[in-house]
Amino acid sequence: MSCQFFLFFPWFSSHRKVIKETIVWLIKNYSLRKCNNDVSAPLLQDCFIQFYMQNFTTKIVNLMKSEGLYASQGGPIILSQIENEYQNVEAAFGEKGRSYVRWAAKMAVELQTGVPWVMCKQTDAPDPVINTCNGMRCGETFGGPNSPNKPSLWTEDWTSFYQVYGEEPYLRSAEDLAFHAALFIARNGSYINYYMYHGGTNFGRTSSAYVITGYYDQGPLDEYGLLRQPKWGHLKQLHAAIKNCSKTLLEGVPSNFSLGQLQQAYTFTEAGGGCVAFLINNDQRKNATVQFQNQSFVLLPKSISILPDCQNVIFNTAKVKTKPNKRIIKAKLKFDSEDIWEEFKEATPNFDDTSLKSNRLLEQMNTTKDESDYLWYTLRFQHNISCTEPVLAVKSLAHVAHAFINSKFVGNAHGNHSVKGFSMENPITLDEGMNNISLLSVMVGLPDSGAFLESRYAGFNSVEIHCTEKENLYNFTKYAWGYQVGLLGEKLQIYKEENLATVEWSKFKLGDSSNQTFIWYKSVFDEPGGDDPVALNLSSMGKGETWINGQSIGRYWVSFHTPKGKPSQTLYHVPRSFLKKSENLLVLVEEIGGNPLQITLDTIRVTSLQHEDDFSFHQLPVPQQST
Repeated sequence: MSCQFFLFFPWFSSHRKVIKETIVWLIKNYSLRKCNNDVSAPLLQDCFIQFYMQNFTTKIVNLMKSEGLYASQGGPIILSQIENEYQNVEAAFGEKGRSYVRWAAKMAVELQTGVPWVMCKQTDAPDPVINTCNGMRCGETFGGPNSPNKPSLWTEDWTSFYQVYGEEPYLRSAEDLAFHAALFIARNGSYINYYMYHGGTNFGRTSSAYVITGYYDQGPLDEYGLLRQPKWGHLKQLHAAIKNCSKTLLEGVPSNFSLGQLQQAYTFTEAGGGCVAFLINNDQRKNATVQFQNQSFVLLPKSISILPDCQNVIFNTAKVKTKPNKRIIKAKLKFDSEDIWEEFKEATPNFDDTSLKSNRLLEQMNTTKDESDYLWYTLRFQHNISCTEPVLAVKSLAHVAHAFINSKFVGNAHGNHSVKGFSMENPITLDEGMNNISLLSVMVGLPDSGAFLESRYAGFNSVEIHCTEKENLYNFTKYAWGYQVGLLGEKLQIYKEENLATVEWSKFKLGDSSNQTFIWYKSVFDEPGGDDPVALNLSSMGKGETWINGQSIGRYWVSFHTPKGKPSQTLYHVPRSFLKKSENLLVLVEEIGGNPLQITLDTIRVTSLQHEDDFSFHQLPVPQQST
């Protein structure tokens, strides 16, 4: 495994607000994005974007150079990446997309970093930029470098996959990971970067649409940095075996030949006698006995045996010697007393409470400008038509919708990662005369990829009241609407200690969860002893967001169950760096009801590792001196 540095990410993380405001401004002023000459702009029909992208990239490169971080300066950065999987959207822009790829490559190379540049999943990467593979099976799917002077690089070997709310985690086996990594090396691959080797956490509102707060928790090192066995140990042994072969892999002549209908051999031989072999069995069900260099070898199903001397097997991808481990989760603190909780009920705004007005339904992302997941849509209307059973019918291209009639909650609905939109229909009761409708549209992350992102629509696109006697009683799609961005608690930042007094908190009372929509809860706690990772167990809650000492540990959505009837995530990572020894402030905003009395603060550890073979002693035989 080599070190890979993604050029944009460190600067993006520390300057998220600046970049967000810039992107919002670009979208708002789309008509300004024109070229100042006759050359057509490749990306988004725009020279303006290129100007700022070049400034941005140059700033990052200069920062790296100033710290001496490139390998050409004696530093650790051996590769730089420009763009990421742009080929997925390139065709949507036609010739301008292809022109953009050429421009981006030329711009990057001219920055003279002294290390190679790569473009991931970009088969038309211009020389000298290297086209690379991302995926789970690049040994099988990668078409190879697009030029004979480029190495074969696997920049993202997906150890799992990101998980979304409502779906199960993707479990990739240690055997499958090892097989495809070994296959890539056997087929002359020279570099593998695992994505992700160490899982992580999408703190705050940083996760993309429907993606859970935990990220790649199934990696060899999990979200908490703990070993996930046998994946970690099996890959460690694979890496040691390949390292033992490194001299011959680098200097030997590669060749391959058939050993059977589903079996192959890949060999590397040196003039001085060094020889390395990868014996492959592609049969997924049966062992295979093959003959290689006058010896018989039994290959396990779907496996690769590595022979550092073309005689002795030191590793087989399907033979896992590392014992599995499991997590030990211990509740260190229970928040089970009503006396330690206080609550604040979020107000439901009506049309008269709003300052932003429009005679149509506004698109959510352009309206909120990523300041909040929430956008209130409010209206008032005079009801004077007879209807015995009115039904509120709403269509949305956001992720969640909540409906209130005259400040009374009437229902909610949500979509999922696989479906673009959803509908909500709820029976309602209308007063004679004036009525207020307040609809809350919720985004659970922004879209993460695709062409023409600036044209994406989110939010409500149809609001009607139906009646059994009449097909369509009221159509409010084109109507006078009032809007409020975000929740009051968000605006006042009541999750911070210095702002707690800006609202009136009341003593907690456990009641009917159906009436507990949009309630803020707060409590305090002491840091648990020891140094094990800490997590908040929110299995008793519904949907919302959590803050510790003013820092968001992410969204939670426990009520959205997988097909197996379980939440996608219940444990939410609390870094110890967020904690004080005592009097830590915990604040949650709960959208759809939940019981905070069942929240626990847990520590996470894994069972002790079993003994595993140490491959450090495997050495290549000393070649016999010729006589």
